[in-house]
Amino acid sequence: MAGDLTAEEIVRSLDLQPNATCGFVRVTFLSKQAIAPGGLPAPFADGRPLGSALYFVVTPEAPVRLHRIRNDQLYHYYLGDPLEVFLLHADGGTERVIVGPDIRAGQRVQLLIPGNTFHTARLIGQRRWFLGASTEWPGVVPADVEIGNLDELAAKYPSVAPDLRAIAASVQQVAATGVGPR
Repeated sequence: MAGDLTAEEIVRSLDLQPNATCGFVRVTFLSKQAIAPGGLPAPFADGRPLGSALYFVVTPEAPVRLHRIRNDQLYHYYLGDPLEVFLLHADGGTERVIVGPDIRAGQRVQLLIPGNTFHTARLIGQRRWFLGASTEWPGVVPADVEIGNLDELAAKYPSVAPDLRAIAASVQQVAATGVGPR
């Protein structure tokens, strides 16, 4: 059944919207319970929802752009092609993880991305679409999200610089043609 779906059908059916960091997104949960100001250390000292969750769809033209959030987050695989995720750790190390259905091949159906870890991702396999989710704790607010500086991060992580640039170029190409998210 998933093989018959298109990215456009999923985006429409789940009411996803273009997103600055993760292809197409819809927040599905934002906890009504909150951690009071002062209840968490910086940078969350002004208070946060207990948690949040969202759906996201990635396509070749709308990859996960280079960014980080302050919060720990957990990626979940649902349907479609595997997602190749590049994690840029603060100690200068990198990690390449495949989030997808083939657990025999070492793919993961969940991936923990520690808070403050820059990351980006692209499709592999048939290169059509990935449907997944992210859960975060504490819940994310806009101030928690930072877009990465491609040149600075490519210089700091030279072993994955070509991959970072290739993923970023796929977004720039789409923006130049006026297709896809802005």
